[in-house]
Amino acid sequence: MISRAALAAAVLLTASAQGAQAQNMVPAPLADRVAITNPDNYTDLESVHGGAGPMAFASLYDARRDDSVRFDLGTNFLFLHRGVIYPGGGIGAHYHNAVEEMFVILSGEAEFTVDSRTSLLQAPVGAPARLGSNHAIVNPTDEPIEWLNINVSTIPGYYDAYDLGDARVDAELDDIPQFIVADLSGKKLRDVENYDGGTGPVRVHRALQPSVFFTPWTYFDHVVIPNGSSIGPIAKPGLSEVFYVLSGTGEATISGETVSIEEGHVIPAGLGETRSFVSTGDEPLELMVIGVARDMETKREYMVSDDAKIRR
Repeated sequence: MISRAALAAAVLLTASAQGAQAQNMVPAPLADRVAITNPDNYTDLESVHGGAGPMAFASLYDARRDDSVRFDLGTNFLFLHRGVIYPGGGIGAHYHNAVEEMFVILSGEAEFTVDSRTSLLQAPVGAPARLGSNHAIVNPTDEPIEWLNINVSTIPGYYDAYDLGDARVDAELDDIPQFIVADLSGKKLRDVENYDGGTGPVRVHRALQPSVFFTPWTYFDHVVIPNGSSIGPIAKPGLSEVFYVLSGTGEATISGETVSIEEGHVIPAGLGETRSFVSTGDEPLELMVIGVARDMETKREYMVSDDAKIRR
């Protein structure tokens, strides 16, 4: 098995080369880069990684597929999948040794397993599986669960998996999760003025810190923008960000191009691109933000930066 130290060294070489290549590319128009959640595009599957039963999903961004990638982020962000886990369905226990992954549920409740420990979690919530951590998910309820999967690799475009042949049905449950949990309930949001150079108050929670991850995955944020408030514009030369709209409507401006956004939209912003968001509807614009550094050195520099300290 490749050591985590060796994988980190590989990241320094491969991600730097990828970032340099991405900077020489002409970005696609923003309207073509934004992905839209559409259940009509979901593919039904009877089992995933030996899981308990059926589910359906589609790729909103997948660096392994030419038909899914509308823009090269310049980092090791691998994919974002969106789908539904049907009653009794799930994803079986499996390992990744070269990628880190996180399942997120937006509705209902599910049994999450990480490192062979299982707990029932209430949506909206996520649980990251770090390098070498086995993980699984089961929907034990009578209702479908809205589901997301986020994946960041150590090597550009590379994915690996090893199935354990365990669906984790009727697993023993811990009342208190024995693994890291990303809380998206809103209970931990705090008010921040002029967030990332924006206007008005914005509510922010850094659900997962840089130290959680062994890959260049740097943070996972929950941001709520009230009507009339905004974030940005700001450029992050060493970081790509992928924004998923959890609820509300607004406008996203990436490097001078503006599009209207709403629930289920995915907006990618690559290295060095300016980005800003404004809420335009009656309800706040609620975002999930995935930040990935160019390489491990850039991530280490970010971890001791003022920005990282503010967001702890």
